[in-house]
Amino acid sequence: MNVRKHKLVSLAALGVAAGLALTACGGSAEGSSGGSGAPEDGGTAAGGYAELSGNLAGAGASSMANAQTAWTETFTGLVQAEGGDITVTYDPTGSGTGREQFLSGQVKFAGTDAALDEEELAASTAVCNGERAFELPVYISPIAVVFHLEGIENLNLSPEVIAGIFAESITSWNDPAIAELNPDVELPETAIVPVHRSDDSGTTENFTEYLADNAPEAWTHGPIETWPIPGGQSGDGTSGLISTVESGNGTIGYADASQAGNLGTASIQVGEEFVDYSADAAAKAVDVSPREEGRAENDIVMELDRTTAEAGTYPIVLISYLALCGSYEDSATGDAVTAYASFMISEQGQQVAAQNAGSAPISEELRSEAQAAIDAITVG
Repeated sequence: MNVRKHKLVSLAALGVAAGLALTACGGSAEGSSGGSGAPEDGGTAAGGYAELSGNLAGAGASSMANAQTAWTETFTGLVQAEGGDITVTYDPTGSGTGREQFLSGQVKFAGTDAALDEEELAASTAVCNGERAFELPVYISPIAVVFHLEGIENLNLSPEVIAGIFAESITSWNDPAIAELNPDVELPETAIVPVHRSDDSGTTENFTEYLADNAPEAWTHGPIETWPIPGGQSGDGTSGLISTVESGNGTIGYADASQAGNLGTASIQVGEEFVDYSADAAAKAVDVSPREEGRAENDIVMELDRTTAEAGTYPIVLISYLALCGSYEDSATGDAVTAYASFMISEQGQQVAAQNAGSAPISEELRSEAQAAIDAITVG
């Protein structure tokens, strides 16, 4: 069970739902499936979007901010090309805040790097028309270990060393444990400054899960969404963490690889090799991982194998999920959500994310399962 430090909003708040002024998109009748939305090719065929209009708001994981910007802009263009007029917005507030806003009805979908837990799923019925929420994998990306150390662009790091750095037991860049892995690098005596997320973060949970699974003696805090060590340097959201790392010297942090920029990055030890982050290596890590047991058929959550020794895998990977309601109160909202969700998981939508955020497209099998879950959304 993932450990969460953020608090669920009160039951009273859960009853407050923010209405969306959307006109109905043809094909959905009250009480029937709301999945008439996008055609399977992601909306490139005419007739899928012409009647969509109004505003659709989502919030959540900052890791997928670049992808969401590309998705919302592309989707809006497709709708307008067919004569529709819808505005989709996504606020990269962070996974924890995004889930809270979704569960309070402030937004109609959420992006989250950490899947909803059982308590959150149970609470979701208050804003999901009596049905539970569910999740779909829409964004696969490596989490890069980024650093700012003058004159050094790449370092080999093992799970134990990374855990020791962020647990603050390895405190200097010329520590023997780092030097042993990088014999050809002249390491300075510069103090290591670990940088963590200041907000409740699914990226933090994914990163600490990797540390806990691979180096439990060095990282004793387990997988956790709120950084457990008091003090230290931090940044709000992915952009805030990156900015903090960039502005220092000797700093090191963890962030969605799409925003690593010009920072130095670590190659991670997997088995006997050191693997650079890449979309392909992240996708391979997902491919060797099974579905999480005990979830509903439409709730597609992966049990990532963080300890794999499979060649070419990069196990510090995050899957950002799209949290949706199993039912929406009206067909307009249901059609808007299903159209946008269908676009995101489509081959076209996944390529848009890959081109703009460097993510790995989900597999054809996952796409088919996700579309079936979207098609089963009901309204009324």
